[in-house]
Amino acid sequence: MSARGADVETQAPVVLAVTTAVVVASSLFVLLRFISRVAIVRRVSWDDYFMALAWVIAFGLSFSICYGTSRGLGRHDVDIPPEWQYSLTRAQYAFSVLYNPALMATKTSILVFYLNLSRTEPIFRWASMATLIVVNTAGLALTFLNIFQCRPVQDVFLDPLPASAQCIDIVTLYLSSAPVNIITDLAILFLPMPVLTAMRLPRKQKRILVFTFALGGFVTIVDVVRIASLQKASLSRLQDNGRASSRLAGRDDFAWYASLSYMWTAVEVNVGIICACIPTLKPLLVRVLPGMVHDAESISVKSPGAEEGAQGEQLDAATAIRLPSQAEATRTGPSAPGADMGMMDFLTTPDMNDFVGQPKPAAGRAPAQGSNVFYDFVNAPRAKSMVNMNGRDSYLPLAMVTILFFLWGFAYGLLDTLNSQFQLVVHMSAGQDTALHSAYWAGYFVGPLTVGRVVLKKWGFKATFITGLCIYACGSLIFWPSAVLASFPAFLISNFVVGLGLATLEVAANPFIILCGPMKYAETRLNVAQGVQAIGSVVSPILATRVLFSRVRDAPSLIDAQWTYLSIALFDIALAVVFYYIPLPEAADDDLEDIADNRSGLGSRRVCGFPVVYVTLGLGVFSQFCYVGGQESVSTTFQQLIEAVRPGWVHGPRLQRLRTGRLTVFRSDTLSPFNYQAIAHTCFAVGRFLAAFMGAFMKPRRILGLFYIGAIVSSALAMSLSGTSGISMIILVVFFESAIWPMIFAISLRSLGRHTKTGSALLTAAASGGAIFPVVMNAVANGRGLRYSLCVVLVLFSFGTIFPCYLNTFSAAKMQVDPVRESLGATSIGRRTSHSLQGLRLRAKKDDEGPTIEHIEDKC
Repeated sequence: MSARGADVETQAPVVLAVTTAVVVASSLFVLLRFISRVAIVRRVSWDDYFMALAWVIAFGLSFSICYGTSRGLGRHDVDIPPEWQYSLTRAQYAFSVLYNPALMATKTSILVFYLNLSRTEPIFRWASMATLIVVNTAGLALTFLNIFQCRPVQDVFLDPLPASAQCIDIVTLYLSSAPVNIITDLAILFLPMPVLTAMRLPRKQKRILVFTFALGGFVTIVDVVRIASLQKASLSRLQDNGRASSRLAGRDDFAWYASLSYMWTAVEVNVGIICACIPTLKPLLVRVLPGMVHDAESISVKSPGAEEGAQGEQLDAATAIRLPSQAEATRTGPSAPGADMGMMDFLTTPDMNDFVGQPKPAAGRAPAQGSNVFYDFVNAPRAKSMVNMNGRDSYLPLAMVTILFFLWGFAYGLLDTLNSQFQLVVHMSAGQDTALHSAYWAGYFVGPLTVGRVVLKKWGFKATFITGLCIYACGSLIFWPSAVLASFPAFLISNFVVGLGLATLEVAANPFIILCGPMKYAETRLNVAQGVQAIGSVVSPILATRVLFSRVRDAPSLIDAQWTYLSIALFDIALAVVFYYIPLPEAADDDLEDIADNRSGLGSRRVCGFPVVYVTLGLGVFSQFCYVGGQESVSTTFQQLIEAVRPGWVHGPRLQRLRTGRLTVFRSDTLSPFNYQAIAHTCFAVGRFLAAFMGAFMKPRRILGLFYIGAIVSSALAMSLSGTSGISMIILVVFFESAIWPMIFAISLRSLGRHTKTGSALLTAAASGGAIFPVVMNAVANGRGLRYSLCVVLVLFSFGTIFPCYLNTFSAAKMQVDPVRESLGATSIGRRTSHSLQGLRLRAKKDDEGPTIEHIEDKC
């Protein structure tokens, strides 16, 4: 069959038609943009110049694809004539070099446009700058990698490659850009939304404005479709790995599969240009179709200084643009004719005639008299202070934050399962598996002491939740190329970033649960929330093993796992948006200091010469460090421990011989080590709920000591017992571990006052013990055996017990951490509120004895 024959199977016509259509459409929108800016606004800014550059690069990229279709792109490899190969390779090289600069120029134009919008919004401005830096840094790095994908560079055009050439697989280059592209796409999509939804505009104009900016989400969808198409080529590469002799590893039908990816790349770049141009077309649209922007209704406003009896002027509702900020109100005055109009005014001014020399009113100023009507669809009430909330008000905030606890429990279970599957696929050693686990907990050391503490101290709980969710989403997206490339370093980085994001969440979530409600129930609330987190840890491994990762057996099937993490990332972003608009209570440092427990001169109490609150925090951090080290040492080796305590274990069902008199009975044991681990996780969740129940009649310090003692005894017995008894002891170790973390956290934060947030960061960072001691246990297991390595766990729990021993020994510590359950009389409260507690709202509480006043000092 002739390669040039009409019966050759090819996708070239589709690729050519779609690519031509989108490049023509983007060219039209760029033309309209410059007509709007030059002919109507009479002002061209830097974002327009960057857009012109983006269009030039995008045109070159689209042309390389169209030219490639005439030289075999879209055909099967067997149908490509040899004389076309050189031209096709040149087209593919031009495409790979131009892709990242085209995206970089487009996103730079959008972000420069955002900087013009953010002159009065410092957070929006700094976030836009950070995104701009990421876009250009990553774009330049990927561009140079594509330019110098072969050494020497000229060898990129040779096929087959000479033996001396060193080339990077182009599929690797394409997929390596996926996370940064999706992350920056989502950042560009959501960055302006808080500003836009807070603007005071007529409903119709606001909807149009928000919808216009939201069109950028289509670019993200196209990017995902493009990567899905590229994966077909990647699967061919993985299945044929080692046989190819060219830089297109897994060459079979690469031109066929890659053609669709190239087409979607052209769609992504050109649609991005279109979406970036749409917000700038308002002046042109108002001139041509004014009814699309203006609301039909108008409001009657009496002009200032009008004579008595004069009729009010009929003003369009859009003259009430938005409420000015305090900074704007002090410096905004009537504009002189011909004065430059800011970008925010450009978007919100309804009549573009104001741009052609006519005086315009001050931006954001409403008429002096009359009834101003503002239309808005985001009107969230101001958040209450956490220290003033009663139990009923705290239900919704606690429920929302408890979702986060389930989220990181679910994520931890998925990570653990995927790491196990990844270990089987790439034949990792036990040391590498431990390294993946340690990378996750290393994020717990870095995140709280850097991002978590700074954001929590400066911007509060809500901002920390949003930041943590965004970092977690980024880590989930990094799993995408990790799975496709089967790269251990990429998995290492993704585990670290996920740990960083979840640690940032935990810095805020734990103290939020502790502080949001009566302090005498702090430990109970945190145990319940952590119990929900444990449920996520139970559900996710079962779901991952039976459903999500059930078919992961080799590198190609590992790619399917990435869709799970893409879903998690998108869910995180959506949850961050929800958290932005939900009014969560906050607690400033001054509020925490005012409600710190100073009863009976606690502030002057010392232990060994140090203030008791700092001694408690220091020992709590040390105990937390030891506990997490022991917990993770057991978690990483749980299934191996089950096999070790039952010699002769065979994976899957096995027969056990039971002798009953003269009969020999065989029974099937269907519980695998994974099943036992699911049972242990269930016991872990039950233990936390049990500790919450025990908090109703036991002091938290005693509950902590009891669970520590149980963990020590179970660890010691697990070292010596075998069979079913040994398995029971290992499960009991997990059970007694359950309540230790929340108990340490809640107890250590009591009475810290303005240092509560810093204390939370330190306690969360103490979880980094999980990055160290599993390595130590692995080394001991290699030298002395796995069961003997439980001595590491035993020693860690023994050192951690120093904290409850201290709490139950020193009277000052008891006074600090014991919840106050009695009530004070109204006379006593009246005396206290006259000075140190002035300004705090006392909350009435009804119980069986009638209305009482809750002990206000019981707040942390």
